[in-house]
Amino acid sequence: MSIGAVVRRIRAYGGQFLLLGVLTLVITLLISGVPRVANRLTEQGLREHMAQQLPAQRDITYTIGQSGEGSIPSSARAGQGRLDALQAAMPAEIRDAVGERWYVAESPTGRLTGPDLKRNNLLVDLALRAMPAVPEAATLVDGRWPADDVPRDEPTQIALSADTARKLDLRVGSELRLALLGSGLPTAPVVVVGIFTPNDPAGGAWDSLPQLLRAAEPRRDGEPFIAVGLTTISGLDHRAADGWPLGYNWRYRISGDAVDAKRLDATIDELQRLERTLPAGMKVVQGVDVPLRQFRDSLASARTLLAVIAAGVLATLAGLVILAAGLAARRRRAEFALVRARGGGSTTVARRTLAESLLVTVPAAAVGWLLGTLVPGAPDPTGPYAVVATALVALALPVAALATPGDAGRGDLVRLRPSARRLTLEGSLLVLAALAVVLLRRRGLTLGEVDPLLVAVPVLLAMAVAVLVLRAYPWPLRLVGRLAARARGSVAFLGTARAGRSVVAAPLVVVVLAIATAGFCAVVSSGIEASRDRAAAERVPGDALVSGDRLAPDTADALSGLPDVRAVAALLDDSGRPARNAAGLDAGISQVDVLLVDGPALARVGREAGRDISVPPALRAGASPGPLPALVSPAVATDLARAGLDGSAFIRVQGQRYEFRVAATVANFPLVTPGAERFVVLPLQALPQRPTVAVPTGFVVAGEDLDAEALRQVGDEGQQRYQSGGVVSGGERPLGVEVRTWAGARRVVGEGGANGLLAFGFVSGATGGTVLGLLAIAFSVLAGARSRGQVLSRLRTLGLSRRQWRGLLLVELAPLVGVAVFTGAFVGALLPLLLTPLLGLSAFTSGVPVQVAFEPGLVAAVVALGALALGFAVAIEALNNRRLRLGEVLRLGEES
Repeated sequence: MSIGAVVRRIRAYGGQFLLLGVLTLVITLLISGVPRVANRLTEQGLREHMAQQLPAQRDITYTIGQSGEGSIPSSARAGQGRLDALQAAMPAEIRDAVGERWYVAESPTGRLTGPDLKRNNLLVDLALRAMPAVPEAATLVDGRWPADDVPRDEPTQIALSADTARKLDLRVGSELRLALLGSGLPTAPVVVVGIFTPNDPAGGAWDSLPQLLRAAEPRRDGEPFIAVGLTTISGLDHRAADGWPLGYNWRYRISGDAVDAKRLDATIDELQRLERTLPAGMKVVQGVDVPLRQFRDSLASARTLLAVIAAGVLATLAGLVILAAGLAARRRRAEFALVRARGGGSTTVARRTLAESLLVTVPAAAVGWLLGTLVPGAPDPTGPYAVVATALVALALPVAALATPGDAGRGDLVRLRPSARRLTLEGSLLVLAALAVVLLRRRGLTLGEVDPLLVAVPVLLAMAVAVLVLRAYPWPLRLVGRLAARARGSVAFLGTARAGRSVVAAPLVVVVLAIATAGFCAVVSSGIEASRDRAAAERVPGDALVSGDRLAPDTADALSGLPDVRAVAALLDDSGRPARNAAGLDAGISQVDVLLVDGPALARVGREAGRDISVPPALRAGASPGPLPALVSPAVATDLARAGLDGSAFIRVQGQRYEFRVAATVANFPLVTPGAERFVVLPLQALPQRPTVAVPTGFVVAGEDLDAEALRQVGDEGQQRYQSGGVVSGGERPLGVEVRTWAGARRVVGEGGANGLLAFGFVSGATGGTVLGLLAIAFSVLAGARSRGQVLSRLRTLGLSRRQWRGLLLVELAPLVGVAVFTGAFVGALLPLLLTPLLGLSAFTSGVPVQVAFEPGLVAAVVALGALALGFAVAIEALNNRRLRLGEVLRLGEES
């Protein structure tokens, strides 16, 4: 068998071999390229996730206190040398992930005095800090940086931030004195030699507390400003020589770019072991393991879901390979029969087709693999899988050729009783699918691992449902055919008769599998989006939330007067209060989050904002004698029952004592801190009238295109009005209010982590399933195209018009396509009900459980997909019939 003969046969059947080559290319491209995309999105998600964290959750900080207990270092300069040593002592996973690092030595705060401060009657506490990294992170606006070679007997030189100098009314040349109150140590002369501004106020160098960039203003009368002055290492060592205690900290910031996403478990374990290797007298504080654990959990869920989607896509591709090989073998049935008639055996046919298949699939696999390597991202060792996939595709045609009978038989007849072999295969498939579902529900899943059972269940379930539907498919058509036989015209009768006889099982199973994969992606994605909306509504149940310290009650009217504001609801958040029983004894319930809401107003805000907020009747009640109705968490209800209370208890809110009774137990409620285990929700509008009224701490606002700055201004004015009313003693100065919007909360819930990988899985699964489903429909049409062409040609000779032919084609193909598409959509909607509780998808919704619900939009999408599939099937049939000539399909001996 020469290579030329093989090439000639490939050219003769170019269409079939082109299809096999394209499928091979796509399979190897996916095997090579998808892991790269997944790795790139994982690394990108880890970087974004770490960048969103607070500094305390990105830093590893070693500290030695100012008590002098630590034996190391002996001086500030000696401590600077330990910056490299401490990093070198870290485990390799952590050491390599350090992106930035800072060394800080500082003195305790002392009382700062001087003529410039006395002139303005300012009370100031100042700490001296040496931080070698500051000159590179800041720019001088006046003066110079403190010198490092100042003699011990001269004043300590300091530089101040522009904000600190402005608030304290200090300038270059200001001479001051610093004393440690109560220490008995001599005061230290201090001189301001420079004023600076940061190059990047958000830079990590400025995250040390107290902050170097700004002076903390006193919150009450009689309290001092708290500021930090930047000095040099030698300046601090001079103060240490006078007996001043010094504190040291070495801060290392973990970079998301340097953390290996493939070794998250090892990195987290090494972070836990840091405390075991500390030098004497040193402490370490780190919160890096918290965001890494969060990302690891979301990544495990995303990878598990991606495995389910990949299994559906690859199984569909495998089905298409089988269909392509079977179609090619049927078209060459006469050739194979001739080979056997000339003395060739089955091995001869197998060798011929294997040589042809290898000559096509191996180059296609190489091209697909090379294209996959061009995809940006770190590679995975998937080479063996590509080799195995190529070998299986190459074997598909020889196996199909051996399985193809030599006699074509009658293709227009339907056996009333299936063969025993087919019944055995279908029964085994049904039993295997049912067993896999039962085992999956009982055993559960290990997130992050590619469980073969998890991969097999969606595929087996889709195939089992497809077999059941195809088994029942001809019966309704027979009934419709009997009704059509009584009606006038032959199109409906002939179409339904042929639709009931032309059921080709394999292509329809592949269609169901492909559409089920696309439907699964669409339904789960819709469920996650709806759950994220609920998670955002728990934080901001309206369109905006204005929260602060205490706001004057008339702030609600001021907010209502703003443009586009439709509804306002007051709330009072007073957390950490103990509950007490009627006798005044502690009921054993400490650190209870107490929330008071105006129930009717909150329900109105929810309606106006379009949020699905359920306000129980207990919170809608008005003022009445007796205890207040309350919603409590299950933990609080359990504690109250354990305390032996008779259904009521007391709790203090803003210094007032209120009695409440348990009206209902709820697991969560909007505005309650997510994850809170102990909380009590009371109706704000039902509080009894007292001389000292409860003051709101925030307002929920509903409206369109709300101006956050206008809301903030009204909130700040409400706080100032309450302060100026003389209610709060001590001249307490509140901070500005915080304005959070539902859109912002929704954006936070849907960003970062492994959400990019999840979105890629959904988009690729839905798109790939739809495209592959249409391709499988094309196979379904082509499988019976020659038989339909013969019927069409014969009917055209009997006078069938072109318009009637189009109607006949629609009647024949519509049941086939409709059943396949809607069965696939049904399986796609059924799979999330089975798999969603096991996939850990709440990692993408801030802990809110993902609920799969009926979505009218998905039904409309299925109907549109069915119409598209039917139009595609008709177009394929029309193109195929246009390619065949009337005389060709009517020739004597033409195959069906």
